[in-house]
Amino acid sequence: MKLNPSSVRLKLTMEIKEYVLQEKERIKAEVASMSEAPVLSIITVGHNPASESYVRGKKKDSAEVGITAIQTQFEEDVTEEEVLSLIRKQNADPSITGILVQLPVPKHISEKHINETIAPEKDVDGFVLGSKYICCTPKGIVDYLAADGFDFTGKNAVVLGRSDIVGKPMARLLLNKNCNVTVLHSKTKEEDRRMYLKNADLIVVAIGKEAFIDHTYELKPTAWLVDVGINKGEDGHLHGDAEPNLPIAKQTPVPGGVGLLTRLALLKNLMEAKKQ
Repeated sequence: MKLNPSSVRLKLTMEIKEYVLQEKERIKAEVASMSEAPVLSIITVGHNPASESYVRGKKKDSAEVGITAIQTQFEEDVTEEEVLSLIRKQNADPSITGILVQLPVPKHISEKHINETIAPEKDVDGFVLGSKYICCTPKGIVDYLAADGFDFTGKNAVVLGRSDIVGKPMARLLLNKNCNVTVLHSKTKEEDRRMYLKNADLIVVAIGKEAFIDHTYELKPTAWLVDVGINKGEDGHLHGDAEPNLPIAKQTPVPGGVGLLTRLALLKNLMEAKKQ
């Protein structure tokens, strides 16, 4: 029987949502057994609508599992030193389990300086050099794939994108899972990109270009594709870096896919920080 592509997409969305809900219930039970709940500090600068939406989601997730989330909101004209001073204060505060600064921040504040200031043991985003934790998006993806039964060993994995927060840590995690890993980027020739993708068992695309992987690509019918892209289309809706309904075994939806896994990984990192 031929499946309706829309039905397949709905099924995958539900699979991810069900997985996240199950994991949240597990975390909730673990928090309830603790003498005191973990505390997440969220630092925001300015009023970026996308950032405000992400923060609402993180606070909602925290509340659902019993984690305390506190937000410090700075106005756009705050000095870099004021932000760094708060981070140093919270580094030294034993009641604060984890710290994250919601990006982006205004241009007069250095993301590099922020990452250099957050203590590695409190960097639950996993961005700091020497952080005790794995970057949330790659961690969330690998945890979900493992739970969903993907067999990493010996598989050909292709990562499109080489950012420090997705592409590079994603490649390292997949290497640790015994995949054969290829990282493609903006300088990769098109014919080479098509060749690598044709032989890929697992594709992780994170380049920020709507429908970059489309139906003109020849892909393995057994391939799994994880779409990290979030692009606002001309129709006003969110779209991924891959065209939906590609003729492959599994494709994560956008929205309702990797974003949920990233937020779940943040909760897991926070729990690990509390235990340490």
